[in-house]
Amino acid sequence: MAGDIESALQSAASISDQKQKIDQYKLLLSSIISTNNVGSAKAFIDHMVTDEVPLVASRQLLQTFAQDLNKLEPEAHKEVAQYALAQIQPRVVSFEEQVSIIREGLAELYVNEEQWSKAAQMLSGIDLDSGIRMLDDTYKLAKCVKIALLYLEDDDAINAETYIKKASFLVNNCKDEALSLQYKVCYARILDLKRKFLEAALRYYELSQLEKREVGGRRIDEDELQQALTAAVTCTILAAAGPQRSRVLATLYKDERCSKLKIYPILQKVYLERILRKPEVDAFSEELKPHQKALLPDNSTVLDRAMIEHNLLSASKLYTNISFEELGALLGIGPQKAEKIAAGMISEDRMRGSIDQVEGVIHFENDIEELQQWDQQIVSICQALNDVLDSMVKKGMPVAV
Repeated sequence: MAGDIESALQSAASISDQKQKIDQYKLLLSSIISTNNVGSAKAFIDHMVTDEVPLVASRQLLQTFAQDLNKLEPEAHKEVAQYALAQIQPRVVSFEEQVSIIREGLAELYVNEEQWSKAAQMLSGIDLDSGIRMLDDTYKLAKCVKIALLYLEDDDAINAETYIKKASFLVNNCKDEALSLQYKVCYARILDLKRKFLEAALRYYELSQLEKREVGGRRIDEDELQQALTAAVTCTILAAAGPQRSRVLATLYKDERCSKLKIYPILQKVYLERILRKPEVDAFSEELKPHQKALLPDNSTVLDRAMIEHNLLSASKLYTNISFEELGALLGIGPQKAEKIAAGMISEDRMRGSIDQVEGVIHFENDIEELQQWDQQIVSICQALNDVLDSMVKKGMPVAV
């Protein structure tokens, strides 16, 4: 068969009329594809990248070849496509369009097999900064977002972030609303996966407030908005305890939609700064994704750390001071670990207090003094206003009551 295809290719190459030559090659290609013949397909590729075929003809024929590859059986498709990419590589500048089609077809095959990272790697080989092909920003954005989403399927936040950052330079000029929405969802998921929970929460919350119910011909239902809102609440609860988290908690707690969520009871307790007990934490844990329960270097989980910090901040509202022994017992951890976490929160200005290592006691500072100063300022303003009104009355000026 190898000899037959070689002679057939040589016969086609000897045709002087360009149109007849191309038609003959196309007949050969059609026969190769219909018979699922891998050997003949490889011979066809080898012939196309030689000097025997004029560049104008080989581009046209390899374009047809690339488009027809999906007609082969999956395994044959993979073998022939990978061979084609290797053989074309030395002359890739001349066949950029054809290489893109081959890569997209192969990526689609990997997606069907749920080999997400392989599909992403195949698409990432497409040259988006080509000086030969004129690619618009929408095409580049779509490819970057698709690659990032594929990496996310394998929880690969590092590679996904690389491509979403490339997309961030293109999204501002995007007129495609559906693509812009995909970008926003992708970015939120990456932040979530990288445990940048507060940033992720803000992006999920923005998505949950989407007013348009039809984007790019696709209907956005209430369940999807509720999922985004739930993700915003979850990420906020898991975020590092402190003033920023408290502000986002307040926004979510005041949003009437949150009262209908399954996780509303724990949102309420976290917002009201109540200490969370183990059964409540365990129930919340069941709703979390694997990366939100991942182990940290100190062998605690992401959830453990978030709940310990929350309970520590809640304790600071209840106690003036507490020993490390008592604090550890309250948080369900050892005294040394309690001291270390408290020290970290104080040094990062996420909690107000001081540590007496000699006595083994942590002293909490609350906001009572600041509130008293605030009250005093209000009293002063009211008194000044009364003085102005009294002065107006004495001068006979009308005062509205």
